[in-house]
Amino acid sequence: MQTLNQLLKKQILQADMSLLAGRNFQIVVEDLGLNLYFTADENKFILANNTVPVDLYFGANMVDFMKMLLRQEDPDTLFFNPKLKIEGDTELGLIVKNLLDSIDWSTIPLMKSIVEH
Repeated sequence: MQTLNQLLKKQILQADMSLLAGRNFQIVVEDLGLNLYFTADENKFILANNTVPVDLYFGANMVDFMKMLLRQEDPDTLFFNPKLKIEGDTELGLIVKNLLDSIDWSTIPLMKSIVEH
């Protein structure tokens, strides 16, 4: 959550937090067995436990997530192929997908080295 909150603080992640506040999310990196549950309030993202029902589920393997984040593959293409699983609130899914797509990853030091190669 620290990374997402730092992106918010530095205004790299231009999120309208009022649209995300009170919503529960699950992101799964399938091939790594990574499950991330979180929620948001008006100011930040907060870790959540896995017992709360999620409003939005995003799941893919690491390569497909990276392709999406690096803009090598459109999220819609990944979704319809189906390499990206998006389940739950459709409107919220579009908000999050557009939010991820709006990030200039080249401004983030770790990602900058990946983007430039």
